[in-house]
Amino acid sequence: MAAHPIDDRESEDLTARARIRDAALHLFAEHGIGGTTIRHISAAAGVSAGLVRHHFGSKEALRDACDAHALDRLMRIKEKAVFDGSGGNPAFMTGAHPTVLLLMRYLARSMVDGSPAAAALFDQMVDLTEAWVTRHHPEVSADPRAYAGVLVAMQMGPLVMHDHLSRALGADILSTAGHLRMSKAVVDFYAHPLLSPEVAAQAHEAMDRLQERPSPTAEPRSAD
Repeated sequence: MAAHPIDDRESEDLTARARIRDAALHLFAEHGIGGTTIRHISAAAGVSAGLVRHHFGSKEALRDACDAHALDRLMRIKEKAVFDGSGGNPAFMTGAHPTVLLLMRYLARSMVDGSPAAAALFDQMVDLTEAWVTRHHPEVSADPRAYAGVLVAMQMGPLVMHDHLSRALGADILSTAGHLRMSKAVVDFYAHPLLSPEVAAQAHEAMDRLQERPSPTAEPRSAD
């Protein structure tokens, strides 16, 4: 039997609200927020446009619900893969990958439109990552906020640089083949530190010394 994306058969997805949200997420991922209308979403969900507005009020509120759902699903999949050992289970990976790919396509659209919603989504991702790092890996950085911000930016970078990275890899990174090739490189990146502990300590020490120096002040200009 073919594996279904892991969130397609949850009990909540039997509700009209969840069907609308999922239809919107698929359409937003495919056509972008601006390229999708309430009418498109209602047709894909098999409900009336009035019911979409009844549950969400507006397309912007529906987008907020999709943002929250996408982040929640990715965090749950990540935690299951890392902490439950499911990342090495072929059945789990086969089931999870279509969902991950969909959510990444959605985030790629959502993150690059320059809207307040995109900024709020990035900030929420940093908040969640900071909490996750503080809870599970407090030893990795003395500045977990900066660590989380850089990590999220690095993770979102391939989406922003989608065309360039896809060209470099010879496959669309939002296709199955391209995404898997990119993901293997990401695993290699995290598995093999590029700096030794000694070099990292030296770099931190040098930057700490720079940080302790007083900021240079501009010389006052003489009057002509």
